[in-house]
Amino acid sequence: MKKAALLVFAALLVFMFTVPALAMEHQFGGYWRTRFYTNQNFDGNDLEPPSGDETVVDTRTRLYYTAVFHENLKFRNEFEFDGTWGSGRGARGAAVGDEGTWTDFGADGANLEIKKSYVDFDLGPINAQIGVHGACLARGFLFCAPDFPGATISYNGDGFSVPFIWMRAHEGGASNNAMDVDYFGLMPKFSFNNISINPYIFYGYSDNATDAPMINPYENTARGPNSFEDLNVFWAGLDLDLNFDPVSIWFTGIYQGGDADYLFRNDSLDFEAWLGALGASVSFGMGDIHGQAFYATGDDNPNDGKFEGFMGIGEDGFGQNFNQSYYWAEIMGMGVFDWATTTNSPGDAITNIMAANLGATVKPMDKLAISLDVWYAKLAEEVITLTGAVEDELGIEVDLKITYQLVEGLNLDVVGAYLFAGDATTMNIPTMPIPTKSVLGCPSASKETPPYIA
Repeated sequence: MKKAALLVFAALLVFMFTVPALAMEHQFGGYWRTRFYTNQNFDGNDLEPPSGDETVVDTRTRLYYTAVFHENLKFRNEFEFDGTWGSGRGARGAAVGDEGTWTDFGADGANLEIKKSYVDFDLGPINAQIGVHGACLARGFLFCAPDFPGATISYNGDGFSVPFIWMRAHEGGASNNAMDVDYFGLMPKFSFNNISINPYIFYGYSDNATDAPMINPYENTARGPNSFEDLNVFWAGLDLDLNFDPVSIWFTGIYQGGDADYLFRNDSLDFEAWLGALGASVSFGMGDIHGQAFYATGDDNPNDGKFEGFMGIGEDGFGQNFNQSYYWAEIMGMGVFDWATTTNSPGDAITNIMAANLGATVKPMDKLAISLDVWYAKLAEEVITLTGAVEDELGIEVDLKITYQLVEGLNLDVVGAYLFAGDATTMNIPTMPIPTKSVLGCPSASKETPPYIA
């Protein structure tokens, strides 16, 4: 009797899990990229033997799975595998934690990452994404990451949308709610004819930020890490896009303000920073001419009670902001390959820099595109190099990119870049600037585009 009951129960379980599955749609997708690249003199040091040269091959694979229960309810997931060829256990130069990767001999390493897992549903004109999902805000100047825990609730109307975003940046734990760090944002977007206007406001708050590593870069370094208590920081900005064929113009402006109280002294630090960016392109039959410029403030005096270096949302605690991501020049701005960058350049986390670009793209055939770009960049505030000199010139960079479609969905990108390095990059004797070279090539799928909110 017990055996019969167990069989009936098992049959019911099979029925319960099978019948809903028959009505469920399963969607699969993915992304693949393999990079072959070589970097020379990226540390600005032209010594023999070379100290900063690197030649690497690596692969990134992303697998997407979406369970579609019906048109108004989806469960989205994204998984990632990263590996540097030959960097497995025992490989010379293998990074800490990179032992036994799936790209070594044997290829049986465990390197699975969960990038996203969230529910996506509609309630009439309201769309909600709740869980670990992604967003790219203010073109990436403010925030751009494929994964953050929180919620995005958007009201979508005719010609406009109003997203509200909540990000849980740090969890204090049991009995430590005061140590939580949260960011809240409102990003309405209005589109009409050929114009798009996107104002936004973001606010970051914590009662006790002493345990939150993402705000360390705001601190006066003389006070040491984790020295802030009450944190209030905000960003107010505007994105503007004008598209009047064949001319396109875009603009972004962001002001950062607020304050944070020191834990060990009766004093506070004020945030006063801003960023401005402008770009334009003119299309013609076989391509376009394009250009852009941006400026982000740096901190001119660490002892004046003000922090004037522009920072995006959510710091990593080591003076870098991996949650900003705006790709620009190939060497100074991480470009197509989003890898290493040169000394003193902020890379894709735009801060303390002014840069300008002029370039052209030619498409002699449907499957082939050739781009040539020239960049000039310098620091907004000077830095002291290892030689003790005060410098701000990052240099002039020339980038050449060739993209060819091998088959539908698979592109080959070949990139060559050369930086005529300024003194702030080389960190050598100020009167002897040394060029920085990079020759790059990579077969890849089309460049990964992060999800844009607003």
